[in-house]
Amino acid sequence: MEIILKEDIQNLGHKNDIITVKDGYARNYLIPRGMAINATPSARKMHEELVRQRAHKEEKIINEARELAARLEKVSLTLGAKTSSTGKIFGSINNIQIAEALAEKGFDIDRKNISFKEENIKEVGKYTALIKLHREVNVEIPFEVVSE
Repeated sequence: MEIILKEDIQNLGHKNDIITVKDGYARNYLIPRGMAINATPSARKMHEELVRQRAHKEEKIINEARELAARLEKVSLTLGAKTSSTGKIFGSINNIQIAEALAEKGFDIDRKNISFKEENIKEVGKYTALIKLHREVNVEIPFEVVSE
């Protein structure tokens, strides 16, 4: 079944993409949750017009994302965490903590756009966070986890 995505969905596609998925996934999950619409001929026409109108605005959005990326590249973060005597963190570092640290520095980044190269951060050390500002603009931010 062909659908038009109404929002970015990780590992599936970006907003306004026309993709093919299995019928059950579209009917039972994506469409009822408002994440997608069925790609009927009339919906395709509306989609084409929307994409045509949005092309100019998209350039401006990409330029703003690139400017923000340039400012973010200069940022490095230090996060404190409670640790054991061996350097293991009680719990783990997550994207919420990175978003809060960036907010303290004046950057409003949604936590859903932050991911890590490592799966779980459970030890003191230096790591890298990947921030997705736009589908074409990504920034890597180094951060260090220290013992409190």
